[in-house]
Amino acid sequence: MPNRYWWVILTYIAMQLSGAIFVPILVHIFPNHQVEASIYYSIISFTIGLIIVLILMKPDMELSQTRSNWLTSNVVGWSILGVFMAYFAQAIATMVEINIFGIKAGSENTQMIMEITRTIPLFAIIPAVIAPILEEVIFRKIIFASLYKRTNFFIAALLSAFIFGIIHGEPEHILIYASMGFVFAFLYVKTKKIIVPIIVHMTLNSISVIAQYSLTPEQIEKIEQQWNQVQMILIGG
Repeated sequence: MPNRYWWVILTYIAMQLSGAIFVPILVHIFPNHQVEASIYYSIISFTIGLIIVLILMKPDMELSQTRSNWLTSNVVGWSILGVFMAYFAQAIATMVEINIFGIKAGSENTQMIMEITRTIPLFAIIPAVIAPILEEVIFRKIIFASLYKRTNFFIAALLSAFIFGIIHGEPEHILIYASMGFVFAFLYVKTKKIIVPIIVHMTLNSISVIAQYSLTPEQIEKIEQQWNQVQMILIGG
């Protein structure tokens, strides 16, 4: 694995852990705006992290551009199909979690993101744009691809998807995150372009943010109940 990939991983880790150092400092400086200070720091740290990662990955981007254009009919087609594939995989994983493992539907991680976004709408740029780029570069371009060279698709996709799920801090929903990781890995292998899983990941997150931002908690709960009823019908419950 090239040294720049290790620097990308270290940048991502440093970005995630830096809040433990700098947020308390900002909170001390702005005691009357503690929540806002921590949110704005997240936006700034993720943006800086993305810039550093893109600089480190510049040789890969230049190589991809020399091979073919980034935006082609193949990219557009697989991106659209990938969105439906990801939703289908997520639906299957959700049904398995609910009906086999008895795990309650809903993501605390998503709810937390939406609460922060409602406080400062600019925060939406992280889940909608920045995070998908960083995560696909690290988990598919670097981790999955490195494993894929040494093992088969299933093992590489399983390991990278497992790490992808754990990093989101919701081990009870590891199946959902892992199913999405499998779809993203498949799209990357099928198209040989990391831009495809990035577009699909960004689309899914953006739809989730926009939909939940425009709905009240009561409306979201009602939709979840209706979705659970549909799932029960589909499995013959």
